[in-house]
Amino acid sequence: MDQTLMENTKPVLLDNVAHHDLRLITGHSADFGDAVNQVRVYPNEFGEVQREYPIFFRRDAQGAFHAVALLGFDRDENLFLDGKGGDGEGWKARYVPAVLSRGPFLLGFREGGDGGDNGPMMLIDPGHPRVSRSAGEPLFLPHGGNAPVLEHHLQVMRTLHQGMQMNDAVFAAWMEAGLLAPVRLDIRIDDTLGYDIPDLFSISGEALAQLDGVVLTRLNEHGYLALAFQVMASLGNVQHLVKLKTRKRLGA
Repeated sequence: MDQTLMENTKPVLLDNVAHHDLRLITGHSADFGDAVNQVRVYPNEFGEVQREYPIFFRRDAQGAFHAVALLGFDRDENLFLDGKGGDGEGWKARYVPAVLSRGPFLLGFREGGDGGDNGPMMLIDPGHPRVSRSAGEPLFLPHGGNAPVLEHHLQVMRTLHQGMQMNDAVFAAWMEAGLLAPVRLDIRIDDTLGYDIPDLFSISGEALAQLDGVVLTRLNEHGYLALAFQVMASLGNVQHLVKLKTRKRLGA
């Protein structure tokens, strides 16, 4: 990465004049912070996430729930990284969660408000390892318009913004309906290796089956019922993770 960019690590408002020559190094690798065994995901991503990864819930220090996609079992293990890196490479799945797709971009809000009618502001961290003036894809077109790579990341940031807005309401509705329950994830890879992952929650299938018509209707009207079924469907991907871990141990 360019030394001149490394000197400034404070996020700034993205501007097509001040940043007309900035480029984005794409792809995925441990060098870009992708070597994590779980990543936060948001309800508006569940449709895509549930096709690739198991979704579980965790509680933060304040007791609030959030969802995570499980990517590996060991610390700093992402079983979906293939180590190749490069443009569009380095990730063995069709969908990359938005938190890991956003790269050097962040959401900013005007002081004293939530962005108002203009929505959140797009910030960039010039010191991020993906940002360069000599490598990667340009953020802006020669005459100042957004290049395709920037348009993609704008959509990623919209996904994050919308997900953060709906997250608390979804979990509040599930909690009120009694759908959240602790789960024990006890994984056996082979006779010598196993994992017991604590502090996870999921949707209780038993509680879901016992909901009355009024609650079901209310959840369905808001789209929260479909989200609950997506979470439950995602649990089948645990076995896919086990297969990836087995291949890794065998060096395949």
